[in-house]
Amino acid sequence: MICACGGATADLYGRFFRRRFSLPNPSLRHPNSPLHFPSLPFTNTWKCRTRAMQTDEVHPVKEIPLGLDATMEDEYASQAKLLKEFTNVPSINKGWIFNSDSGKQAMFSVGQPDHLANKKRTLILSSHISEENNCSVKFHWSPFPIEMVGVSTVVPSPSGSKLLVVRKKDNASPMQLEIWDHSRLEKEIHVPQSIHGALYTDGWFEGISWNHEETHIAYVAEGPCPLKPTFDGFGYKEGVSSDKDCGSWKGQGEWEEHWGETYSDKRQPALFVVDINSGEVRAVEGITKSLSVGQVVWASSSSKALHKYLVFVGWSSDNDFLQTKRKLGIKYCYNRPCALYAVRSPFSDTSAGIGEDSAKAVNLTQSLSSAFFPRFSPDGKILVFLSAKSAVDTGAHSATNSLHKMEWPSDGNPCSSIDIVDVVPVVLSADDDCLPGLYCSGFLNHPWLSDGYTMILSTIWGSVQAIVSINVSSCKISRISPLETSYSWDVLAVDGDNILAVCSSLIDPPQIKYGSSLEFKERSISSIAWDWFGVVSPLSRYSEKIKSLLSTLQLNIMKIPVPGASEEMSGGAKKPFEAIFVSHSSSQSKDSSKGSEGNGCNPLIVVLHGGPHSVTVSSYSKSLAFLSSLGYNLLLVNYRGSLGFGEEALQSLPGKIGFQDVQDVLAAMDHVIQLGIVDPSRVAVLGGSHGGFLSTHLIGQAPERFAGAAVRNPVCNLSLMVGTTDIPDWCYVETYGKEWKSFFTEAPSAEHLSLLYEKSPISHLSKVKTPTLFLLGAQDLRVPVSNGLQYARALKEKGGEVKVIVFPNDVHAIEKPQSDFESFLNIGVWFKKYCK
Repeated sequence: MICACGGATADLYGRFFRRRFSLPNPSLRHPNSPLHFPSLPFTNTWKCRTRAMQTDEVHPVKEIPLGLDATMEDEYASQAKLLKEFTNVPSINKGWIFNSDSGKQAMFSVGQPDHLANKKRTLILSSHISEENNCSVKFHWSPFPIEMVGVSTVVPSPSGSKLLVVRKKDNASPMQLEIWDHSRLEKEIHVPQSIHGALYTDGWFEGISWNHEETHIAYVAEGPCPLKPTFDGFGYKEGVSSDKDCGSWKGQGEWEEHWGETYSDKRQPALFVVDINSGEVRAVEGITKSLSVGQVVWASSSSKALHKYLVFVGWSSDNDFLQTKRKLGIKYCYNRPCALYAVRSPFSDTSAGIGEDSAKAVNLTQSLSSAFFPRFSPDGKILVFLSAKSAVDTGAHSATNSLHKMEWPSDGNPCSSIDIVDVVPVVLSADDDCLPGLYCSGFLNHPWLSDGYTMILSTIWGSVQAIVSINVSSCKISRISPLETSYSWDVLAVDGDNILAVCSSLIDPPQIKYGSSLEFKERSISSIAWDWFGVVSPLSRYSEKIKSLLSTLQLNIMKIPVPGASEEMSGGAKKPFEAIFVSHSSSQSKDSSKGSEGNGCNPLIVVLHGGPHSVTVSSYSKSLAFLSSLGYNLLLVNYRGSLGFGEEALQSLPGKIGFQDVQDVLAAMDHVIQLGIVDPSRVAVLGGSHGGFLSTHLIGQAPERFAGAAVRNPVCNLSLMVGTTDIPDWCYVETYGKEWKSFFTEAPSAEHLSLLYEKSPISHLSKVKTPTLFLLGAQDLRVPVSNGLQYARALKEKGGEVKVIVFPNDVHAIEKPQSDFESFLNIGVWFKKYCK
């Protein structure tokens, strides 16, 4: 049994953050404090007109904010207050466990939106873990969280005795690297922009790795800016001059490709190493300019090794596989070829007299089209990594991954002929309750149990996320989070044979869990059972209102038979897909055996994920919890093509978008209608990106079935998108299917554009009757704002009910705190107007 003690001890790691981190302002977090959003029309404004020398009675004139329906203003204010309750609940982002003289310490990175500043706060909350004689564990929490101000990321050293804090004040200031020990700031290193630009902490190229001796740190940062031409009053100024020179200005020079959506400032990710003792930063040599690097880790040093090596992932900007010499968008796109490389550390001993060729990076995975997220076993003898070979080979932006390993050379010197062994292959179609495939976006820095060869990771398993163990020696896979549950689980940290995790569902906010296995500790060969204990924490304290609203909900993961299944389909494509149904207790009180049309049921929102090769898992979502609390039932459809159901089901969709996915959604709707738990006259649809593509297809192909629609950066016209997006290959993959490579070009023909148009929602626009809300990010490079605007304007032209909100500084995700808030507030009010 795990309990939390209210009188928390002083946090060992809290001292790292007291120098420049400030406590959150309590007044901003007090439940009775008003929180105003100047950019949102929540306040009624009254103005009185006075007339000089007149005695007429003056009536106040009520001003209504732009785009707000006067009849819905009270609803707007009411929903805004409720949405604030949900958005203020903190989320758990990361977790660590450290061992020290005083015992175990847990540290959590917690996120909370700051709507007034329109940024995301990051807080650190710490706890001391003590083990009791009766095998129980107690968490002693620090009294308050500490806010990290101006901090990009924190990375503990392997032993937990040091902490790297990365800080950058603004674009013009140097990068600041801080090294903290248990009691003080030990070292502060300033890296000028002449050495490199911003350090990458985005989760894709990101790679920050301590060496085992904790004397050096390798990391990925933007390479130094190339020189640009200088002009003055006489014209071009020869030579190199400072930006601050008077009487001159910097030109732009040749435009340089970047890595697309959210990465417009990432052009040349490069590798650097800092010597902690001297503060010297050196660029890693031997890497060709055509490679963008990321995800660096240190190889274990061998007594026989002449040099210390770094292993990293390299993506080529040449894109030879498509014959296009450009960087294609890479965010969420695992179909970009990549390989693992090994290269010498710039601080290696140069006295050995090794030739110049040995300094060049060595490709370790030439036989694979994809290799990423490398991790060494604790003894340094095995290198494991993920591969998205299926995505690269088929063109699907995300697909079923595989896990591989290689034995690191005993002399510590890598070569390109190391044998690669499969650990977890691609699963085509899995039996029930068996692993459907590996779908994970990365590993922990230290994912190993104490045996040194069992990895712990989180992966999508149908409509939930599960924690699994993988023995890289025997290749045995076990699901260690509970099987019979609708909860989704995510691993935060591994400590010996204990696991720190978080679990949640769409109707249950996140809870911290602590897992242990007695059988594993005793090295039992039999099946290992894991015990998971709930941890009472300050993060699980929710308002009574939220508790009350969520307590009325129930969740069910449904199996939906495939409509029109035939023998020509692959086995995986014929298997039922899944939908998550969130309902109010009263919604399923009717006798479903009578096949009632559910006229007494709550209105339904059909929620559609993007991708299309993505998935909606059952984990908690503040936005969806808010919509549920307004009285809506939710149907979240994981149509065929979603992740988590095997490769055959996933690959059944490319070439059939706008048809197969549409039919799957309609089949899911029919399924719940036939159960008598949905009122078919009050159904709305909500989706973003490809989910917006599906939503606008549905209101065009089945116009009588939807009372309202809301779309976020939707794909409405593929023939327009293909020439403006950062991922034109996506348009071809999803339109043409397996034959897409033979059609792809940067200059689509008239025939190509015609087919792209036919596959698009805009081809069904003449039939649309549904009132539709458009939420668009003006800085979106993935589905440029022109796509949604064209469709909305055309819908207005034919007399449709349309509302458009454009967020000028948002990208594809529309995730800035103010924008996210205003988006879902308008969705709630829009659906209340048309579906209730």
